Amino acid sequence: MIELFAGAGGLALGLEHAGFKTLALNEKNKWCCSTLRKNRPNWNIIEKPVEEVVSEGIKKYFPFDSVDTLSGGYPCQSFSTAGKGLGFEDIRGTMLFYYLQVLEELKPRLCLLENVRGLLSHDKGATMKVTLDMLEKAGYFVTHSLLNAVDFNVGQRRERVVIVGIRKDLPKDIFTFPKKSDRKLSLREVLKDVPSSPCARYSAKRARVMSLVPPGGYWKHLPDDVARDYMGASYFSGGGRTGLARKLSWDEPSHTLMCSPSQKLTERCHPEEVRPLSIREYARVQSFPDGWEFCGSMQEQYRQIGNAVPVNFARALGQALLSSLEKINKG
Repeated sequence: MIELFAGAGGLALGLEHAGFKTLALNEKNKWCCSTLRKNRPNWNIIEKPVEEVVSEGIKKYFPFDSVDTLSGGYPCQSFSTAGKGLGFEDIRGTMLFYYLQVLEELKPRLCLLENVRGLLSHDKGATMKVTLDMLEKAGYFVTHSLLNAVDFNVGQRRERVVIVGIRKDLPKDIFTFPKKSDRKLSLREVLKDVPSSPCARYSAKRARVMSLVPPGGYWKHLPDDVARDYMGASYFSGGGRTGLARKLSWDEPSHTLMCSPSQKLTERCHPEEVRPLSIREYARVQSFPDGWEFCGSMQEQYRQIGNAVPVNFARALGQALLSSLEKINKG
């Protein structure tokens, strides 16, 4: 497999665990590339923007005769002319454009794309429509599904849109999305015997507020006077805003991890201690093995982990892809 937008390696590592051989990974962020090289010195890491890879020559960087799968969690951008039948003009300048250029050049048997749930409604659905249409025009049957990582041995509720393309010279129904597990991992199970590691801290004011929130609770569980002061004008606005002053529960999966563990809108407080989750706790929730090290500042490490595809989720997707390839090889 080849991967674009590789980040800190969650998707690539999961595919490796499923049985894929990594031919090359493309990523422009220097700290992500340092993380990839530190953990997999044998991986071929192409550290440059995908735009440069395409403009300088795809085969220059991916000189492979046969590729089974092209994967990537591409950044989502609006297509201003989406739905008007303009083909590549719809997406020129977006990351999907460059993914498709690589796809059409290498013609792998399968392709895998992963993105946030918001892709389904982004630009009033036009972004998703153009994504599927362009994959079809590139020569692929396309199927997609909204999946939750918690259903695939990940102790975290994390919904993602997964798109799979099957090259049109192959059977259309060769791919089946992985079967969901009946069992959900709790945070207690995920964080058992977690190694110590650096951890972000709250301000004194934030710590006082979070100390009043019960495990599994959020701002509505605060005393009313504290909630009014903490929420400000948001106290009177509509919606649950359940991410504010959110404290995790030992007996439930984690809520979706974000790039920062202590932003007011995306609070993820430790169930017992008045602090955010630590680096290694963050990594455990994303199902990275303890031996997978992250490079850069503490803030950069949180960002890498929060942006990653959970490893076990990626492994389940990889096993489904591999099953399809095995069917193809059996004729």
